[in-house]
Amino acid sequence: MNGFVVFVWRMVICRNFQFAFDFVSKRAQAPFFGSWISLGLMRILLVEDNPSLAKSLSEALTQAHFAVDCMHDGEAADHVLRTQEYSLVILDLGLPRLDGLEILRRLRARRNRVPVLILTAHGSLEDRVKGLNLGADDYLSKPFELDELEARARALIRRAQHHESADVVCGPLVFDGVERSFRLGGELLALTKRERAVLEVLIVRGGRAINKEALSEKLFGIDESVNPDAIEIYVYRLRKKLEGSGVAIVTLRGLGYLLEAKSDAAPPAA
Repeated sequence: MNGFVVFVWRMVICRNFQFAFDFVSKRAQAPFFGSWISLGLMRILLVEDNPSLAKSLSEALTQAHFAVDCMHDGEAADHVLRTQEYSLVILDLGLPRLDGLEILRRLRARRNRVPVLILTAHGSLEDRVKGLNLGADDYLSKPFELDELEARARALIRRAQHHESADVVCGPLVFDGVERSFRLGGELLALTKRERAVLEVLIVRGGRAINKEALSEKLFGIDESVNPDAIEIYVYRLRKKLEGSGVAIVTLRGLGYLLEAKSDAAPPAA
């Protein structure tokens, strides 16, 4: 079952019929792979052991165009944070097997600077202080409004993106880390969200190859069923858009893809 079908089926199960209908309607007007792109690219890890709360938060964040992975115990969350990359972690503190503060301590000990929003019990000043001292970026006390959670999530992600704001250059291709946009020869390059995400991964790696599986993990949530040819399709589209520019996506057998500029490629326009 592909990712599109899984997503719509989840919305139906959750009785979100209107959202599922709107999503399918939009998809019907889009190219085969283009509509799935509209879900957005920011990946969030939600760590919450209360099943009903985790479900409602995951649904709300998905509707807000985030890709959400959900873990219900501390050890599972700690493991996935060692192997996956996220734009934000939403972390409950009272977790089974490994508490949230220990997850946070280990995360920062590995020098992982992903933004962390901790969820605390109402009035739990001690937990908030401990969490902030261990490197949490923000907190919300239960109960809270979903609109506030979404607003804080977006603010934390924006703040983190501004810390990565320096332009990245590959020949005539320039990536603006603040606007999350590309210019080719001084002109804005028109890209879909998934195309932009693939090209961003390639350009920030500075000429280092990345295989298809690792690239897919950066673009899709753990629970998403992805068409095995999706990455190849995005790479094909990008190659067409970069054709003749002096910048190319190269395939290295056994290693994956890398972005490179020909030695005679023109520098970026001033």
